[in-house]
Amino acid sequence: MTEKRRFPIGDSILELSNISLSFGGVKAITDTSFKVRTHEIRAIIGPNGAGKSSLLNCINGIYKPQEGTITFKGEVLSKINPNFIARKGISRTFQNLALFKRMSVLDNILVGRRLHETASFIEVALQLPKAKREEKQNREKSEEIIEFLEIQGIRDTLVGKLPYGLQKKVELGRALATGAEVLLLDEPMAGMNVEEKREMCRFILKVNDELGTTMILIEHDMGVVMDISDSVVVLDYGKIIADGPPDEVRSNQNVIDAYLGVAHD
Repeated sequence: MTEKRRFPIGDSILELSNISLSFGGVKAITDTSFKVRTHEIRAIIGPNGAGKSSLLNCINGIYKPQEGTITFKGEVLSKINPNFIARKGISRTFQNLALFKRMSVLDNILVGRRLHETASFIEVALQLPKAKREEKQNREKSEEIIEFLEIQGIRDTLVGKLPYGLQKKVELGRALATGAEVLLLDEPMAGMNVEEKREMCRFILKVNDELGTTMILIEHDMGVVMDISDSVVVLDYGKIIADGPPDEVRSNQNVIDAYLGVAHD
């Protein structure tokens, strides 16, 4: 990604320092450190069981590492839980879809706007001006996201009736609705066919280019990773074995050896 960018890559926005995470006696992540720069697409790759999703879970507050610190925009995130992290400006999609299948596309995306609701229960129940104003703003923002993702034609469709690729796009829309500065994408193209992957790549690049959103991406398709990422960190058994531009990582012998070895769960 060397073309001229609307949002040039800047300084570090997120920094992981000496992160270690264990489950009982099993080490999932060991003394892992790396930085994510503003507006970049940062890929995390590695064989099965390398600790990739565990690392995202540490960033968005599902897991609290036993050692190390996570710093976002210069602030150490000491209070670790998903709601706190989301309010700070870090949002997440999941490897397995976490959508409300019996709700429409619009309503699913509106769920992402709940972070911005400040009206009290009474104000909402009585439909007082503050509640009405927030509802209007949230709906307008959700409609903008629907237009941005080019899914106006399915805005009122129940999510459960949509093909898998479109459901993934709705999940991306819900994450965007939070207004996050950093998006954590956990295998956004898992289970997709070639055409669906191409479409998702287009929108990941569109979000990055037109909105300037910083992205951390886990993806098994190496062709996708090398095509859309600005930098790549490679994990193996919870440790970093390579970190750098895609071309540099692709030719790293440690990476080649890790992928040629037997997958470890």
